[in-house]
Amino acid sequence: MNNEITTSRVVTVEEAQEIVRAFMLKVYGWMSAGLMITAIAALGTYHSKPLLELILENRIVYFGLIIAQLGLVIWLSARIQKMSAVTATMVFVGYSALTGLTLSVIFLVYTLASLSSTFFVTGATFGAMAFYGSITKRDLTSMGSFLMMGLVGMIIASVVNMFWANETLYWITTYIGVFIFVGLTAYDAQKIKTLAAASMEGEEAEQKASIIGALRLYLDFINLFLLLLRLLGRRR
Repeated sequence: MNNEITTSRVVTVEEAQEIVRAFMLKVYGWMSAGLMITAIAALGTYHSKPLLELILENRIVYFGLIIAQLGLVIWLSARIQKMSAVTATMVFVGYSALTGLTLSVIFLVYTLASLSSTFFVTGATFGAMAFYGSITKRDLTSMGSFLMMGLVGMIIASVVNMFWANETLYWITTYIGVFIFVGLTAYDAQKIKTLAAASMEGEEAEQKASIIGALRLYLDFINLFLLLLRLLGRRR
């Protein structure tokens, strides 16, 4: 009964704006926490020679980590409504850590200076597009649908190129990928505002909504970073 009273209460414009602001801060806070966990895991793995060698020399372990990452994303996205908020949070944290394990190899491929500069460029680009998505009055739904179709096509082309090893296709998918994730950042930032309604349904619903929002933005940032690293990174 108390929940029904709370959710049916008339909310003023000022209160609604404050709810959205607070929710978005929480989403970006969890996204930042995920990126920090990934960075710590990646650096820790890089400086742990036995663990790094295990990932690099054992293809079963490496691809097992990739499959585990994919499985966690699918599970969290599809089942979050049936999870508890604690479980959803732990899955997100676990996914962030697993991503750090697989990304540790980039420290062997690229110089630290180029990793730092690319991270800065990614952060600036991501921030600009997220800001645009948050303030624009334009409905980005149609753009988001188009970009998702493009993402599917890019993934298929990338998988094919793993066997074909065509350099031209490699660079085409890289440039297209940057365009896709730049657009998806704005789209997801706008969609997060619609998730803010969960803030009025109780702490459990709010936490799960903030985690799924953080996951979307986290994936946008990580993929944009990796694609820009192909273009801007200086190899050792």
